[in-house]
Amino acid sequence: MIGSTSNKQVKRVVNLRAKAKARREENCYVAEGLRMCRELSPDQVEMLYVTEDFGSVPGNRRWLAGFPHETVSDVVMNYMADTKTPQGVLAVVKQRHYRLEELLPQAGKQIPKTSVPVGKNPPAPACLMILETLQDPGNLGTILRAGEGAGITGLVMNRDTADIYNPKVIRSTMGSILRVPFVYVDDLSAALAQIKSAGVRLFAAHLKGTNNYDQEDYTGNIGFLIGNEAAGLTEETAAMADCYIKIPMAGQVESLNAAVASSVLMFEAARQRRNNSRG
Repeated sequence: MIGSTSNKQVKRVVNLRAKAKARREENCYVAEGLRMCRELSPDQVEMLYVTEDFGSVPGNRRWLAGFPHETVSDVVMNYMADTKTPQGVLAVVKQRHYRLEELLPQAGKQIPKTSVPVGKNPPAPACLMILETLQDPGNLGTILRAGEGAGITGLVMNRDTADIYNPKVIRSTMGSILRVPFVYVDDLSAALAQIKSAGVRLFAAHLKGTNNYDQEDYTGNIGFLIGNEAAGLTEETAAMADCYIKIPMAGQVESLNAAVASSVLMFEAARQRRNNSRG
């Protein structure tokens, strides 16, 4: 049992949890909690860390048999974990990497099977969320989780967007990070040009929007552009949109939180696609 917070493995976990640079360099991240860890396959896990109480439960013990794991004291688990009340299990997980081409309609493999809504065959048209410089990890995690629920086929982000492997993002996704493909791009304008050349129509939630969001057709290959929480989309990115749309507001509210606005758009697309599939 590891009982010291000065242990080399413990220090490494804390470093991965706290620093995006460490996560990038080691190509790993930290996931906490039974629900999240149970979704991991052995090939995704570098190491599981569990408390003695967790490992003593027969069902947990059987599950752990298929994974590399170490037992740690409660004190060490509390030190490694990002949550105030850890559930006794924590994993160092290998990062997954996708290419933008894999998210596009003309890709040889089309849409990755892991991102296709249950019962959809052949693969649904592309529905991409494209994020520019979102800073709040909670917003990013919520968009990914809500996106899976709405059936998005991928998430595209510029490098200035929050780290998707931040522990707060991981918790917010509730496992969606394992099922929805995502990619960071170095040049968002170039990526948008590539996305458009693949036949994806881009919509930007924008103050200059003339049509309400529910007046447009989202049943084909589409992408929604979502900008920074405070500044919105840059002019350069907004100019790449094929259509500006607006979410009408009652009262004195001027705009919605980025995650809420994203959810409104994603679920409108999902609604239209359900209706379309029914003829």
